[in-house]
Amino acid sequence: MVKKKVGCLNLSQKKELIDQIPDALSIRQQCELIGLNRSILYYEPVLVSTETLNIMTRIDEIYTAYPFYGSRKMTISLKQEGLLIGRERVQKLMRQMAIEAIYPKPKLSIKDKQHTIYPYLLADYSIERPNQVWSSDITYIRLQQGFMYLVAIIDWYSRYVEASFCMEALEEALEKGTPYIFNSDQGSQFTCKDYTGVLLQNKIKISMDGKGRALDNIFVERLWRSVKYEDIYLKSYETVLDLKNGLNKYFAFYNNKRYHQSLKYKTPKEVHYC
Repeated sequence: MVKKKVGCLNLSQKKELIDQIPDALSIRQQCELIGLNRSILYYEPVLVSTETLNIMTRIDEIYTAYPFYGSRKMTISLKQEGLLIGRERVQKLMRQMAIEAIYPKPKLSIKDKQHTIYPYLLADYSIERPNQVWSSDITYIRLQQGFMYLVAIIDWYSRYVEASFCMEALEEALEKGTPYIFNSDQGSQFTCKDYTGVLLQNKIKISMDGKGRALDNIFVERLWRSVKYEDIYLKSYETVLDLKNGLNKYFAFYNNKRYHQSLKYKTPKEVHYC
């Protein structure tokens, strides 16, 4: 009944209505009540110039092809394409895009000194079943007038994926299963109390990449490559809603129909729920 009454409201009106719903309901329940996609509720447009957005997109394309490129090689590549850009600006944009070269090095994602850093638990660890180890990472997604960050959580054994936006991805993944260990880098988005608190409440062991362990998240990096070459670069999404709908379709394909050589040509779903 409530959904019928709010069905004709625009996005702005629906956001205002959220503030009037009792706090006893979770954000997810509030959004379901009024028919609003929660990721859209959290979205705030990132306003950047067309010139900067084009450079960021090119950085993303080069990085996806050559994830071992740091800011020095990235700057050289851009200059060879005729772009007048200095290394400091490239470094700033790469930080803003939450990307860095994949190779053992002393510094990983930007940390928050006030957040707890957990030890790395996966040294010489044997992965033998689904829901034994999950890991998470963030990637940059361009829209026509801005950009967003996409978060993916992947099961190391089956390659099964849950992808969404920050906390939403974690909560949706935990509705379908609970890992023994959850691994991430030391970026502030993964060390904040809201994020680690959900893991601890579910009695999940937290593991964080230490120095020189950048290659441990290689499963997610391979996923980003597939997502971008097989969907993002082909579609060039214009709006958040377009992006959300498009990625929902892609990940349904990825989990249910995309065969993986490393899984002996089975799909992630076949391995995860065998």
